[in-house]
Amino acid sequence: FSIPICLMYLVAIMGNCTILFIIKTEPLLHEPMYYFLTMLAVSDMGLSLSSLPTMLRIFLFNAMGISPDACFAQEFFIHGFTLMESSVLLIMPLDRFIAIYNPLRYSSILTSNRLAKMGLILAIRGILLMLPFPFTLRRLKYCQKNLLSHSYCLHQDTMKLACSDNKTNVIYGFFAALCTMLDLALIVLSYVLILKTILSIASLAERLKALNTCVFHICAVLTFYVPIITLAAMHRFAKHKSPLVVILIADMFLLVPSLMNLIVYCKILGKLLNVCGRQELEQLGNKLSTSRHLLSFAMCLMPQKSLTKDWMMEVKSYVVQNL
Repeated sequence: FSIPICLMYLVAIMGNCTILFIIKTEPLLHEPMYYFLTMLAVSDMGLSLSSLPTMLRIFLFNAMGISPDACFAQEFFIHGFTLMESSVLLIMPLDRFIAIYNPLRYSSILTSNRLAKMGLILAIRGILLMLPFPFTLRRLKYCQKNLLSHSYCLHQDTMKLACSDNKTNVIYGFFAALCTMLDLALIVLSYVLILKTILSIASLAERLKALNTCVFHICAVLTFYVPIITLAAMHRFAKHKSPLVVILIADMFLLVPSLMNLIVYCKILGKLLNVCGRQELEQLGNKLSTSRHLLSFAMCLMPQKSLTKDWMMEVKSYVVQNL
């Protein structure tokens, strides 16, 4: 498993770095939807990097041990970035709802300052909610058998090793899990409202177009929450679970959302690809601020689109202005 796991980490980290670079360097992508995807990419990178040292030590060097302090720190960052990603997925439907319900005021409602405040609030929420975890774990006494179920440290896995009373950890862990599930419930409610708004649109073509803008986010939600719920259910209900199955699902919890979100991120580049076309993109790629290599990466992942003259004139005007 060492080579596939390392390749998955490499693709996840390099892919997220590529997307962040594209968003930063392309003025066409300085819009609310892409800022939300930037937050999602940052949380994905944080989640991957939090577990990377331990995973590399295990799969490359067969080093199974980890110090208690390092384990508690890793657990804090993994749970913190998990909650941050859950929060980003919660506020992303807001972007789609405003774009569908009130498109004329979209830019005036979701300003850069408001988005920056949202990002700061999400980061503070994740830090404050997960900060007690390392301290509650440190006060526990642990038995001689300190064998974790996963390739990295999780709160629910670490607290089971304690010989002393861990009731506080159980209660607070349940509260943190409840916050994550509350995010999921609010996401479902948000899409009920979005669906209600879409059904009120008269034109069938406009309904399908509005639904299409939500598909990628729904996929991101499913790839994030399904491994979490599966892993939590196995910890709670599976008494005779296979250790290999648990490890694989736990690794999927960290890597699959990041890899699947790379497909979601390709929607970011759809704006350039839709207005340029594949042939026009090759001709104009060296004139845009984004490098040709990044645009080639995008073309491999995005389908060919039909173009309109108005869109083509817009991108040519953009290129001329940026020469």
